[in-house]
Amino acid sequence: MQLTLAIALSLHVLSATFWAGSTFALARIAGDGVGRLFAPQMGAAVVAIATGAYLWITLHEAAFGTMERLLIIGALCAIVAVVVQAAFVGGALGTLSKRDGANRQVPLRVVIAHRVAALLLVVATAAMAAARYA
Repeated sequence: MQLTLAIALSLHVLSATFWAGSTFALARIAGDGVGRLFAPQMGAAVVAIATGAYLWITLHEAAFGTMERLLIIGALCAIVAVVVQAAFVGGALGTLSKRDGANRQVPLRVVIAHRVAALLLVVATAAMAAARYA
């Protein structure tokens, strides 16, 4: 059981770090390179959310104190962030791929979506880090 928890926690932290870090970078550089990072980002988001759900069920399902409230806030922010990225960035990439080579500028909604997702992931990270000490 301890090994399973260690693996789940490691996968959770590593995938969330990649997801958040690439989101912060894309938000900062106005989405340049978004096409190459979108699929790995969504994969990392799925792994982070799935392992987070496993950790919740294994460690926190029976309790609902301050720690669990903070973890729920973080989880909800992360879920909203992936929905924003999937809906707005994914939709824009479909449109962008249909354009000709000369007119492939990243739409403003992609930049805004990454900035909103980055803010939500900052809140998620802060809530989850604070939960340990609640």
